[in-house]
Amino acid sequence: MSQTTDPPAGEGYVAGFACFVGRPNAGKSTLTNALVGQKVAITSSKPQTTRHTIRGIVTTETSQLVLVDTPGLHRPRTLLGQRLNDLVRETLLEVDVIGFCLPADQRVGPGDQFIAHELAELRRGKRTPVVAIATKSDAVDKRRLAEHLIAVDQLGDWDAIVPCSAARGDQVDDVASVLSGYLPPSPGPLYPDGQLTDEPEAVMVAELVREAALEGVRDELPHSLAVVVEEMVPREGRPADDPMLDVRVHVFVERDSQKAIVIGRGGSRLREVGTNARQGIEALLGTRVHLDLHVKVAKDWQRDPKQLQRLGF
Repeated sequence: MSQTTDPPAGEGYVAGFACFVGRPNAGKSTLTNALVGQKVAITSSKPQTTRHTIRGIVTTETSQLVLVDTPGLHRPRTLLGQRLNDLVRETLLEVDVIGFCLPADQRVGPGDQFIAHELAELRRGKRTPVVAIATKSDAVDKRRLAEHLIAVDQLGDWDAIVPCSAARGDQVDDVASVLSGYLPPSPGPLYPDGQLTDEPEAVMVAELVREAALEGVRDELPHSLAVVVEEMVPREGRPADDPMLDVRVHVFVERDSQKAIVIGRGGSRLREVGTNARQGIEALLGTRVHLDLHVKVAKDWQRDPKQLQRLGF
């Protein structure tokens, strides 16, 4: 079986980029947040929720690991799906090390085999290290975890295999240490100390709204939901010691039936989405927020190149 010991790091400081790949809902965003120690990536019980490349930054005295979280690699069925896959492949070519997330509570299946094949093809052109990460180790017993690690080992030629539980914090530090061991020497950090992400605030606000809107809805909705922040402006006339930000957001779906799901009976669900999203946005921005949410129908936007471009894809 592949070794899980730390690879030798170069003399002095190292810094670089790591990318997590895996099928949808493999625990990539949760692991990113656990490593950074703060929520920078959207997490949801619904698969296929990450749309943007989100960087989390882990800085220590000897290294800086910049984490790039991507959409799950999958067999695309729409133009949006193809563009998300292209985004992942572009990212893979630019990073120093790849973490392949395989959840321990699910058997290694066709989706994992598809990604393993993609990684093998990619490495023919560029020998990027790949660390297999058995996520969600807390969800299974030791015997099942051992079986999973053997199946992962047989799936491909990995530079290391590391089990971890981001939810419980088990071996998260080991993941950071192993990934950092493959980073190149650097005269110093790539980002200022204390910075956790380079995502624009508007993008993170949109992600928080998407996350709130996805909780507790039918499986059909995640693929069909896009969020655009129209404006974020300080409210005029507020006292200096009690500022407020007006945030106007449009939530786009593809059909009237989906609009009804998001809004709920008498607007009850949209109010709940707004309350949950506002709490996250206020925590992110450190100020009181008035959140104005509007749900709009953009018919079949996932298959329409013009609408995809307008929505930021």
